[in-house]
Amino acid sequence: MNDVHELLGRAADDAGAPAFSTGTVYARAARIRRRRRVLVSAAALTMVAAGAFTVARAGDQGDTAHSSVATKPRPDDSPTSAAPAPARTKAERLAALLPPDVGRIEEVLLLALTKGIPPEQAKKPHLGPLDGQYSFREGGGVGYLVLTYEDREAVVKKEGRPADPDADLCPEPGQETSRTKCVREVLPDGRVLTLWNSAMPFRGGDDVRWGPELTGRLVQPDGSQLLVRSSTGFESTGTQGPLLDEPPVSREQLKALLTGPEVLPQKP
Repeated sequence: MNDVHELLGRAADDAGAPAFSTGTVYARAARIRRRRRVLVSAAALTMVAAGAFTVARAGDQGDTAHSSVATKPRPDDSPTSAAPAPARTKAERLAALLPPDVGRIEEVLLLALTKGIPPEQAKKPHLGPLDGQYSFREGGGVGYLVLTYEDREAVVKKEGRPADPDADLCPEPGQETSRTKCVREVLPDGRVLTLWNSAMPFRGGDDVRWGPELTGRLVQPDGSQLLVRSSTGFESTGTQGPLLDEPPVSREQLKALLTGPEVLPQKP
């Protein structure tokens, strides 16, 4: 009825306009109501469609987030950082200090090889980082290197006094000894290095016959010492191969090895 009153009011206000009959007014009111219902319905449909579109978009965003979470690398899936390199063995650390032509180096237990002593009994405590017994395989033969660091206490326990830098290990001229080509060198820092060749004469009662070797000793001012044997090998039931023609580590190489920091314990 509001529509009818509105139209009637307009008709009354329109001076000079054609007169509207009541039927015409009601007919026009009905048409207006129908148009308004259509407009309202269309607006409602538009809002519903917009709401559906918004929900669909929200759903799409939710799916996208879900996919992102699903494809996000888990800690287990993320690339692992490079694993730390395994610690090198003593044989590998020794090889790094020597030229590659010395042959393949392996740590061994000479008492287990020469005497058949079980490995757990043949092992001895070591004070130096590279202390040990090593085989050198080269050209079909097998030689050996024995390296030992003794601190002042160990030297006193074994010899009754600390290592003496003034002691001369080289034989007097004309003295008959198995030590040949003995050279004693006083280093600038006060250490004394002595290197000599030894024929290692075979004694009939020995179970093992050692080949010629190069032997050395480095005495330090604190009373400690480093001992080394570079042997061409041995002959015995436990031999690992023929003797080498020459000691596996030369005189110059032994000097560089004994005087380097790698063979000494780290200071606390």
